[in-house]
Formats: sequence, structure tokens, C-alpha cells
Amino acid sequence: MKKALGLVVVGILCTGAAVAEDSTGCGAGTLLFDGQSGLAPQVLAVTTNGTVGNQTFGISSGTLGCDTEGMIVASARLNRFTSRNFETLAQNMAVGEGETLTTLANMIGIADKDKPAFFAATKTHFDTIFASHALTARDMLVGLEAVMADDAVLAHYVS
Repeated sequence: MKKALGLVVVGILCTGAAVAEDSTGCGAGTLLFDGQSGLAPQVLAVTTNGTVGNQTFGISSGTLGCDTEGMIVASARLNRFTSRNFETLAQNMAVGEGETLTTLANMIGIADKDKPAFFAATKTHFDTIFASHALTARDMLVGLEAVMADDAVLAHYVS
């Protein structure tokens, strides 16, 4: 009886996610059942994606309805860029300008009209962004995100 009740509860909790459109991710199953609505096609799409195990290939190659520029990839690119250009970024942020800082703004997706606010924020809040001497590139990005979140012009870039 407890097992049956547990299965019912799990089924009810999962129904919302299963019924939501576009909740199957990417993969062959998603393409196979594309355009079909309802619970059954979505469950079959997810099952096909999981059984065939093709999502990793799709994400890596940008096929099967997968996007290679998702948040994780973009974040990894940002981390790699800041790690490789850490010292130059520190110098650019200290003065609120520079080619490497402009590249960072472009990678984050800062619109041209908001770049002056971004550059000014990095200069004004340099001590917050670079809070310690043992700072890593990741720490710097966390500090930058906090500064942007508190700025009326830049907050929508990190929300």
C-alpha cells in the first residue's frame, strides 16, 4: 500500500513538468515527437532521448535540436576567457576601459548603450569585484555579477 501511494504522489508531482511544452530537452526523441502535444508524446520523447543516449552527441555537435551555446557553455567560455586574461581585466577594470574589458562586455551581452555604465561600474566597484589577493577568475565573475545585480542599468543582464 505504501509503495502504491508513493508512486501516485511521485506521478502527481511529475505531471506538471511532463505536461509543460518543450520540457523534453533535445535529442532524437524530441525531433521524432515534435509538434505532438499531450503527456504521451512528451513521455515517449523523453524515454527515447534517455534510452538512445544521443543528447551528449547532439549538444556537442549542435544537432538533434540541441544548442551548443547554452548557459553552461557560455559560462565555461566566460570562465576560460577571464582566466586567460585575468591580469589585463584587472588593469582595465581599475581604469574603467580597455579592449579586454570591452570583449568581456560583449561576451556577457552588454548592449552598446549600456557599456558606459558597465565600464563605470567596474571602475567604481573595483574593490568589490577584486575583493582579495587570493582571488580566482571565478571569484572575480561572482563579484562582477553582484555589482551588476545592484546596478539599475545592468541588473537585467544577470537576472
